[in-house]
Amino acid sequence: MAELGKMLLVAGGLLAALGLLFLVLNKFPGGWRVPGDIFIKKENFNFYFPLGTCIFLSLLLSLIFQFFHRR
Repeated sequence: MAELGKMLLVAGGLLAALGLLFLVLNKFPGGWRVPGDIFIKKENFNFYFPLGTCIFLSLLLSLIFQFFHRR
């Protein structure tokens, strides 16, 4: 049961850090747009596909899960 408590505390801390990151990134123009994101703007149509962001988050989450898996 203690292990579950530790995991919940870590998950809560990560969610708090992610929330803080969202608040900070919204202050900058462009926000989450990183190189590799696809943004097409026409007269009555906007298309945004965050390809670069998806790749970055995938790498980040893979590293985090691999770190916890080794413990």
